[in-house]
Amino acid sequence: MTTTATTLREAMKQGIVMCPGAWNGLIASAVAQTGFKACYISGGATANAAGYPDVGLITLSEMCRTIREVSDASKLPVVVDADTGYGEVECLARTVVEYERSGAAAMHIEDQQFPKRCGHLDGKTLVSQDAMIEKIQTASENKLSKDFILIARTDARGVDGIEAAIERGLAYREAGADMIFPEGLRSEEEFAQFGEQCPGLLLANMTEFGKTPHIHTSKFEELGYNLVIYPVTFQRVAMGAVTSCLKQLLQEGTAEGFETKMQTRQQLYDLLGYVPGEEWRFSNK
Repeated sequence: MTTTATTLREAMKQGIVMCPGAWNGLIASAVAQTGFKACYISGGATANAAGYPDVGLITLSEMCRTIREVSDASKLPVVVDADTGYGEVECLARTVVEYERSGAAAMHIEDQQFPKRCGHLDGKTLVSQDAMIEKIQTASENKLSKDFILIARTDARGVDGIEAAIERGLAYREAGADMIFPEGLRSEEEFAQFGEQCPGLLLANMTEFGKTPHIHTSKFEELGYNLVIYPVTFQRVAMGAVTSCLKQLLQEGTAEGFETKMQTRQQLYDLLGYVPGEEWRFSNK
């Protein structure tokens, strides 16, 4: 049986896969309609959408609900943030199973101590390398499908430096991680160094307003990376437009002045595969 994880692995063999962030089904539908081959669910973006910051407060049940929504709406392979695994190793074993059952093709866990913080903020603390290895081994042993992609994220660059991040990446791969995610790298040169010294499947995080400069997808591919995620990019775009238009509505008392910036009713219906007066089914999409 072909799984979305198998589909994602095959796509990566053809070239680097871009994963725009989707925090609900509607955004996921737009990602798919635009032509992307996969999408990403950020724990931070999911928390933000619920009204709180990225400090590890999102729960397993909330994330699984979002996975089901995004997976069903997009029909794409979905790469999902699992923060620190929602607890110790026993909790992580359940997380792997629940993520797969909910429709995830891949998930990443990180080596920060709880409460965690955004990978591009200072002041992070790490669990021991041995503790993270135990988590990775547990997660690997509990995969339902051999193709499910277990991604180990290390935040060591911002705490102990690039060499420590490479050391952890190698250890995590040896422990059973299918892919390594070096967070918070600060230049093309660091991405190149990590790729050369920790060969294998690699994920790059192209987030804005952080430690990493804007790097083109083709450059990431040249440096040996297989996935590039854009975790909060379109939430930032959306909220920039929302807050701007809210101010305009308050000042002018009408939405007429920014109607041309809106998605039309027909465009929304097309995105949802909905024709008024006709029965709607999931197969319509």
